[in-house]
Amino acid sequence: MVKDYRICTKCIMDTSDPDIWFDHKGVCSHCDKYETVIQGKSYLRKKEPGALESFVDKIKKKGKGNAYDCVIGVSGGVDSTYTAYVTKKLGLRPLAVHLDNGWDSELAVRNIEKALKTLGIDLYTYVIDWEEFRDLQLSFLRASTPDSEIPTDHAILAVLYMVAARENIRSILSGHNTATEGGGVAAWSQGHGDWRYIKSIQKQFGTRPLKSFPHYGPFRFVYYTLLKQIQWIQILDYIDYDKKNALQTLQDDLCWKYYGAKHFESIYTRFFQGYILPRKFGYDKKRMHLSSLIWSGQMSREAALEELEKKDYPVDLQEQDKEFVIKKLEISQEEFEQIMALPPKNFWDYPSYKKIFHKYEWFMSLYHHLQRK
Repeated sequence: MVKDYRICTKCIMDTSDPDIWFDHKGVCSHCDKYETVIQGKSYLRKKEPGALESFVDKIKKKGKGNAYDCVIGVSGGVDSTYTAYVTKKLGLRPLAVHLDNGWDSELAVRNIEKALKTLGIDLYTYVIDWEEFRDLQLSFLRASTPDSEIPTDHAILAVLYMVAARENIRSILSGHNTATEGGGVAAWSQGHGDWRYIKSIQKQFGTRPLKSFPHYGPFRFVYYTLLKQIQWIQILDYIDYDKKNALQTLQDDLCWKYYGAKHFESIYTRFFQGYILPRKFGYDKKRMHLSSLIWSGQMSREAALEELEKKDYPVDLQEQDKEFVIKKLEISQEEFEQIMALPPKNFWDYPSYKKIFHKYEWFMSLYHHLQRK
């Protein structure tokens, strides 16, 4: 049954999320969830006086004797670059890690180079096997799910853990944060850490085995988090992270340049989120990004609605990206249109670890506890 259209009276989330619900005041479930998170003990502890200094001291002690005391992922985007900036300001010794999946824009590459050179941070770049990755990306497109960025997200996590374990580093500092990424829509994307899900899609739609693709399953995850004691830390939650101020700081101090919209530093991400998702699946991820800014008090609802209407992905650039993506994936225009015409599916249409472990709430609770600190 199709829901009547409705939009939240507090943020700008709407019924493009099929699982959304509203209270008697018209406030949505995402607003309710955000309030639960920021009022939770774990989040409030991070905001206590001295919490940041105490945590930094722990990271330094864990890294004593090593060349680096933490690992940070860098993409050339706002959050990851500001994480690098904050990390150095806190006196930490980070090793920056970048996953080259073949889709970096020239601007993203320049942003990474300029920022790390200015900050004096060493960089390790993992270059993914392109032919293998191309086949996997096509598999996800043919699977017709709205989460074709999962292979990249999974590989990034796998490489960060791999490098941390290899270098005997026990802290991974993430740019993910509650202020600008305070929510998520399961129907839009899930399964980032689910290797069985990725394998099942490749097995059904791919043409080659995944021999070198960086990955981790449940047992490898337990090895990293329990045996190697590697901790995943959302360091930006420990500070008052304001996106507008962060942008200005990066531009002033690091000669960093903005790329137009959230996650548009990657050509594929820009095309997938700005072209494929709205046309095929009928939603715009900007809704969640802007709603997060409303929740954190960085934007008014009225300003968010105005921002939502802005055309930050010009039609001529869309067509340019479309031509580039089709050529790089080595498919025809006809095959691309066939992919766009496939009936939409979702995460639950394919095998996954989550389907198995969903029955065991204790395991899922442990998994989420280990994954986020």
